[in-house]
Amino acid sequence: MTLIRIAAFLFACSLPAASFAADSDGLVLPRGFTATVVHDGVGLARHIAIRDNGDLYVTTHQFAFLGFDARKRVGIVALRDSNGDHLPDVVEHFSDLDGTGIAIYKGMLYVSDDVGVYRYRFDGNELLPKQPAETVVGGFPAERTHADKTFTFDNDGHLYVNVGAPSNSCQEQDRAQGSMGQNPCPLLEHYGGIWRFDADRINQTPKDGTRYSTGMRNTIALAWNNDVNALYATIHGRDQLDTIFPKLFTADDNAERVAEEFQRIVEGGDYGWPYAYYDTKLKARVVAPEYGGDGKKRAEAGKYPEPLVAFPAHWAPDDMVFYAGKNFPASYAGGAFIAFHGSWNRAPRPQAGYRVAFVPMKNGTPSGEWQTFADNFTGGALPDNNPNKARTRPVGLAVDSAGALYIVDSEKGRIWRVTYGGS
Repeated sequence: MTLIRIAAFLFACSLPAASFAADSDGLVLPRGFTATVVHDGVGLARHIAIRDNGDLYVTTHQFAFLGFDARKRVGIVALRDSNGDHLPDVVEHFSDLDGTGIAIYKGMLYVSDDVGVYRYRFDGNELLPKQPAETVVGGFPAERTHADKTFTFDNDGHLYVNVGAPSNSCQEQDRAQGSMGQNPCPLLEHYGGIWRFDADRINQTPKDGTRYSTGMRNTIALAWNNDVNALYATIHGRDQLDTIFPKLFTADDNAERVAEEFQRIVEGGDYGWPYAYYDTKLKARVVAPEYGGDGKKRAEAGKYPEPLVAFPAHWAPDDMVFYAGKNFPASYAGGAFIAFHGSWNRAPRPQAGYRVAFVPMKNGTPSGEWQTFADNFTGGALPDNNPNKARTRPVGLAVDSAGALYIVDSEKGRIWRVTYGGS
């Protein structure tokens, strides 16, 4: 047995077994954990941040370009528990932001939409900020796809912003059958990577930032790992192998072979998009068909990093948090929780994902096999294999000062608080 398999076996043995608890809103969790619905119905929620005083802030995203009436936006939802039972009894709304990312940094609330990152200052313990938002970075181009400007911070005053590529694979004609890729891909000049900015400076534009890394189609889930002082991300893989190149790939190939990649992000790193993707069947990075690949041709050895974890195709990782709390068992310390929003294009196979996964970590690398931590968000098989008919879909994560894990649903805006041992 190899060392990594031994480590994985020992880790699996140290985790409580999965269980179905009636008082956990139907979610399947490891034994000893409980999920409590602390609030329901904030709207089409995205991500969550928790202030030091316990106040919760949730962004909502109404997808106005799909025809939603902007007047129905609920903006940022602020929730306060005033009696200590972890069930918010004060719920307020502010801003008309069609939001994505959100975080607390130096006591300020940072939020983002598809074209910028903004911040609110607090004068004291008020739930709603009294001062108007300041623009930290503005002027990103408005795009219809992969537009979320999620972000995170390091410990040295830097802001890292995901700038997804408005394309599937940088074809001459996007998503058109047989269309070849542009070489070099011009989108990589302004998209398809992570940009770094000064977290304390306002009124920056994209030109004020530095392209920290490239070759990333879309990276909604990103987080700073304080244990090793490094940036991590989980990257959305490409779509439609079979419909674009039907002579080379089947629908099953498309459903299974393109990994969602968990990566440690280094400055200057190139992670392969659009020229290559990581194939879960071959366990290797292969050349994309738009650039001469046939499903077997390997990418140039050593050119692109191998993923720390190659998750199944199309699961849509949308948030990540490293666990630094004290409530969970010691086996969770320093590990990564990842929220998978779930697939839309794995047909004819069943849609999949729709869970929160856990990756045990030690010294910046996985120390065992990843595990499903929270499951059954959909409430069972999807009618008509349609993701829009899921009961709930996890999208946002945060950890509070007591070490509880918060999970946010995107469908109706349900918020769960997950604790261990009844605390």
